[in-house]
Amino acid sequence: MKDAQTEFDPDLTGLDRPQWIDALDEVAEDFGAFDPLGPDHQAAFIDAGRCLVVTFETIQSVRGTERDEPLGFALTRKHGWSSLSLISDGDTWFRHKAVYGYFDRLVDDGFFEDFDQVVFFGAGHAGYAACAYSVAAPGARVLALRPQSTLDPTIAGWDHRYPKMRRTSFSDRYGYAPDMIDGVDKAFIIYNRNDDLDAMHASHFARPHSNATLLQTTHTDMRLERDIEAMGLTHTLIEAAMDDTLSRQTWATLWRARREHVPYLRKLVGSLEGAGRTRMLQAVCEFATTDQQRPFFQKRLNETAEDA
Repeated sequence: MKDAQTEFDPDLTGLDRPQWIDALDEVAEDFGAFDPLGPDHQAAFIDAGRCLVVTFETIQSVRGTERDEPLGFALTRKHGWSSLSLISDGDTWFRHKAVYGYFDRLVDDGFFEDFDQVVFFGAGHAGYAACAYSVAAPGARVLALRPQSTLDPTIAGWDHRYPKMRRTSFSDRYGYAPDMIDGVDKAFIIYNRNDDLDAMHASHFARPHSNATLLQTTHTDMRLERDIEAMGLTHTLIEAAMDDTLSRQTWATLWRARREHVPYLRKLVGSLEGAGRTRMLQAVCEFATTDQQRPFFQKRLNETAEDA
């Protein structure tokens, strides 16, 4: 096996899908291990340092990044962390017996016990999985962006966004995510409080004596992870979770990055327009046009001045 701390710098760009999977297999086997998990999932482990980041992602999202690589690969290069990348074909919530069996084997082998600290990360359906499978690593930390708690219709029958998942069981192994985080050290659930359905799922994690901390956003994209990534916060949040420096105060400081994020400011302007809050709207547009020429905000500012 190659030394990931000194030699790890794979190139997975410019490949078609079968070539990419073969290349991922080769890289993981060179530096750790690769495991196909049924028809729609793979696990790629990179053996490096004593800290482990476990990420849940899709092939589609991974191959849309700059280097066409799982998130953990960059963290391995940057910090010398080990990484375990669970990759699905589409949004599966990682609900498959082969994935259950894989985590069962990791537990039986004492895999997670070899690391000083473990962080589970995912967003949306993958955020659900990060919470659900964290039960395999007691004492780990979890960072989940807008996770669903479950899609079991007896608990979340009000969530009609994912009709293709209605036949999938969420009541058997690794099922109800809020129960699965009981054994972790800390869990951080980031969600958009303006999205009623995501907020309802988040509320399931806020139970008495829970070790979950709920962190809110506003005026973010339906997939808030896109905004968080665009603000350059994804790695910073995972690093803070690993270093045990993530808190409400840390999040409040980091979330100030939204002030320079144009998509956030545009959504904020739309919300203020709808609420008729003209003075606040003017203040936002003035701020947005202070250092740069931004026609969208300048136009809104001019319109409010004319209406005054």
